[in-house]
Amino acid sequence: MIVMGKNREHKYLTLLSLYLAQSVPMSFFSTVLPVIMRSEHFSLSSIGYIQLIKLPWILKFLWAPLVDKSGKTFRGYKRWIISCEIFYAMVIFSIGFLDFKVDFHWVIVMMVIAFTASATQDIATDALAILILNKQERSLGNSMQSAGSFLGTVAGSGLLLIIFYHFGSFYLLLGLSLFVLIALVPLVVSSPGPDTSLPQKHRPAAIKDLTGFFQRKGTGKRILLLTTYYAGIIGTLTMMKPWLVDLGYNMQQIGWMSGVWGASSGAVMALVAGFVIRKTGRKKSLLLFASLGWVVALYFYRISLHTPSLTEIYAGIIMIWSVYAMSSVAVFTIAMDIVRPGLKGTDFTLQIVLTHLSSMIIAVFSGKFTQAFSYRGLFLAEAVIALLIIVSLPYLYQEDSLTTS
Repeated sequence: MIVMGKNREHKYLTLLSLYLAQSVPMSFFSTVLPVIMRSEHFSLSSIGYIQLIKLPWILKFLWAPLVDKSGKTFRGYKRWIISCEIFYAMVIFSIGFLDFKVDFHWVIVMMVIAFTASATQDIATDALAILILNKQERSLGNSMQSAGSFLGTVAGSGLLLIIFYHFGSFYLLLGLSLFVLIALVPLVVSSPGPDTSLPQKHRPAAIKDLTGFFQRKGTGKRILLLTTYYAGIIGTLTMMKPWLVDLGYNMQQIGWMSGVWGASSGAVMALVAGFVIRKTGRKKSLLLFASLGWVVALYFYRISLHTPSLTEIYAGIIMIWSVYAMSSVAVFTIAMDIVRPGLKGTDFTLQIVLTHLSSMIIAVFSGKFTQAFSYRGLFLAEAVIALLIIVSLPYLYQEDSLTTS
């Protein structure tokens, strides 16, 4: 057995494999499956039901206290992760026996069940990450989380589509389930080190602890930061594909630009961000990444003043995905800093769900704003928002003022 506390590289490998196990199937079901369904002449209303599979990831904060209550230690969270991953793999494999046309509603039900298991595993994985990583290691640990997500997007929206066309859904889902199980190996061969042990006495987690997180002094500023930090780039990311369509690019070209080049750039820069945060500190890194977001917003506004060349578009896509990845690592890192003892999974999940909800709201309004003021107007508005975030950062983020873990 590998002692987790004494092997930093193994910690990072374990986290990367677990986050990949989540993101690859999720990317396939949420981005590739609708394409496959449309090619099989499913109705648009049926395809819309696919969005239901994301519900467990929005609602997972509701059962996060239960994971914390029975987890608490390295071995406890490890049991949660292994149990959820095995169940997740079994459900994915079971979907392979269903006919998407005949058993469509059962497919949706099974995917919701699978994603509930995956969301639960994510709670335990996040808690385990906070448990095994010291403060100096968290930036690189969160690089593994973000890199795993972006690499999962590349594989889930590219490689798996090719496998589907050559081998069909059964063998694809069989491969996915086996991949999920293989990703458990680094964790299975791990044992807790001395720095992963928790004191025996902890305040037990309960549903009431969800509200308790927001009652601490200074939490309001941190939550405001977490829910607005992406605002200067989310609108542009949301409207990127429609903009490219209006510029005359087809779906294959857009998939290559965003799904391959964009996500790959995100994976690389997520790793870079971890080193930057570790070297310069959280506050300077937050300011740096926000400033880069402002630069990117201005860049998109500038190229929208004329018909942009393919080179300009590729440069913009690489830049915005890179900034998004670096910002994600920063957000995950500072979120880990303010979790309460015994409630690591609960508090981290709450914070990340809030960032997802705020991003969804911004995404919805970005479409309405673009409809009224054009893409150029959106890019300019994003630049203004990014500048406001930069100005407000010294007020919203005060390092160590809420650190509790």
